[in-house]
Amino acid sequence: MIRFGELSTKGKNKKDFIRLLALNVRHALKDFTNINIDVRYDHIYVALKNNEPKEIIKRLQDVSGIHSLSLVHKCEDNIETIKNDALELIKLENGSTFKVNCKRSNKRYPLVSDEIVRIVAPVILKNTNLKVDVHNPDILLSIEIRDEGAYLFTNSFPGAGGYPLGVAGKSMHMLSGGIDSPVAAYLLMKRGVTIECIHFASPPYTQEGVIYKLVDILTALNKYQPRIRLHIIPFTKIQEAIYDNCPESYCITIMRRMMFRLAARLAKRRNCPIISSGESVGQVASQTLQSMNVINEVTNTPVIRPCATLDKLEIINIANKIKTYEISIRPYEDCCTIFTPKSPKTMPHLEEVIEYENKFDYETLINDALANIEVKIIEE
Repeated sequence: MIRFGELSTKGKNKKDFIRLLALNVRHALKDFTNINIDVRYDHIYVALKNNEPKEIIKRLQDVSGIHSLSLVHKCEDNIETIKNDALELIKLENGSTFKVNCKRSNKRYPLVSDEIVRIVAPVILKNTNLKVDVHNPDILLSIEIRDEGAYLFTNSFPGAGGYPLGVAGKSMHMLSGGIDSPVAAYLLMKRGVTIECIHFASPPYTQEGVIYKLVDILTALNKYQPRIRLHIIPFTKIQEAIYDNCPESYCITIMRRMMFRLAARLAKRRNCPIISSGESVGQVASQTLQSMNVINEVTNTPVIRPCATLDKLEIINIANKIKTYEISIRPYEDCCTIFTPKSPKTMPHLEEVIEYENKFDYETLINDALANIEVKIIEE
């Protein structure tokens, strides 16, 4: 039994959310045979047949839009069957105390929830050595009465939460190869946003190994989005022009402005209404509020920063969870780390930035870079 969580708050467009979630569930379970998926207004049911439930639960826990799921036993809703099946189910569990909960979604059912609990609990007390503990039971037996029958279960598993992938649109995501940007990508997917990625490559200053690292990062993220497009932008000439014409302390700020110009134009070309990045407030010089304000000035495209309020340890914890941390720390540096100045400007002034940018023809360089993009498709 799959529960929707936040989807339950949706109104007229709830059916579209559920449709997307069902598609994502089917994709997550495509390797399993004979599975039947039954989509309802408030739940999705997966009939396991002879498949191993542990692996199915593990797969479903990675699907955004799922609040929780339970391995349930379905039976007829007459009270005698419920009593017998509840007793057999609870005998499979380990513990010394129990509690029975009941939820009656089918309001036409002749017994109310409390009556069902008072009928089922004595049967368990009489036929097992278990004792009742209503506050902290070892075993919580839940009974749900629905139109199509009764569902019994003793365990629930957390889902990823959020919204189904694809329901919120698409972002042009700036992927560096560090720890933060893959985490930001995952957090976007969790909110239903699909991503295309843009990476700025500066050969020969950056190594080919960073591209292999990106492919491995996106392969790890394929668990959450099965197909990801990676746009590799040739950034060397732009970066060289910046360092030839601008004070070193301003180079990172101007470099980031060029990146956002490129990302905004590619986002428009690829029908992405937003840009996203892995920036976290104050983590480096280009991520102070003053720097972000000056950098953002080059585009009207909204910029989403999912990691903005997370500290580094929180980001690392998520990176470990999604299996990107060990890939991200491989010793292949991107163009931002290769060209980091000794004393980057943390409080840049827009007037000075514009003055330095006007010293070289960056528009031609940007157009040349956009005309020479390399595209890779990373998919399961």
